[in-house]
Amino acid sequence: MLDASLSPLRLALVAEDPLARGALSRVLGDQGSELQLLASGTQVELETTRGEAPDVVLWDTGLRLAETEARLDAPDLGAPVLALVADEAAGELALGAGAKGLLFRDVSPGPLTAALYAVARGLAVFDPGLSELRASTRTTASVTTSAQGPDALTPREREVLALLAEGLSNKAIADRLGISEHTAKFHVNAVLAKLGVQRRTEAVVRAARMGLVTL
Repeated sequence: MLDASLSPLRLALVAEDPLARGALSRVLGDQGSELQLLASGTQVELETTRGEAPDVVLWDTGLRLAETEARLDAPDLGAPVLALVADEAAGELALGAGAKGLLFRDVSPGPLTAALYAVARGLAVFDPGLSELRASTRTTASVTTSAQGPDALTPREREVLALLAEGLSNKAIADRLGISEHTAKFHVNAVLAKLGVQRRTEAVVRAARMGLVTL
């Protein structure tokens, strides 16, 4: 059980399988005041019908993730993602798609809740059975963080960057994209981090030099 003084964690649940979504919703609901489920649905549903931004996203990747041939992206809801995976191959795909934490799908409620809090606070969480993936992540971290180019930005972050180039505030960006100001701020911070700058104007200048925006 987590410290009762902690604020309820606001989360969104993404799962394509309605049965898995229902089962996870019940598990999360049984955690009482520790968790507040803001939204539950498929990835498309939640990305196109945005409400209040969550603190963390729980992403059930399903049983056949490794068979996908399409480009895979973690749910873009303005919050870090904890992925539930069936095996190591699926874990590797989810990690490459942008998940910040990986647990097996049969994780028990206690460790799941603790992992959600950890990921929401910026920590990386890996099931012990996925330790090899965690090790590979550590050894490639310097390469990943230094590879700041067009491919490092998600489609939503590119949209935000273009609006930054127009000089828009977080609120104006939120209004233009139909998202919350909290979510807009999250995307702005992500853009700054990926471009390796501290200020919005520096991000625009660097993006222009990289050919991402036109001034």
